[in-house]
Amino acid sequence: FNPKLRELILAGKTQTLSPKENELLKMLAEHKNDLLPRERALKKIWGSDTYFNGRSMDVYIAKLRKYLKEDSNIEIVNIHGNGFRLVAP
Repeated sequence: FNPKLRELILAGKTQTLSPKENELLKMLAEHKNDLLPRERALKKIWGSDTYFNGRSMDVYIAKLRKYLKEDSNIEIVNIHGNGFRLVAP
């Protein structure tokens, strides 16, 4: 994962991430194997964007999960009611 270039490279494939996907994956990576509270991610990435529905973050998580499924050792786990965890060796 190269956050400066917004690239995720898995199984020899390069996926260019949107700015929001990049920030979200960066935060998850910084909290690798620990809980990333949903509210913290919302505040940092979306700030006071009144047009953003907090549940829409799940769409970004789903996209990241799709990209990460190329490497079965990495996954994003939902911690119901709290946030997400990037599980990686």
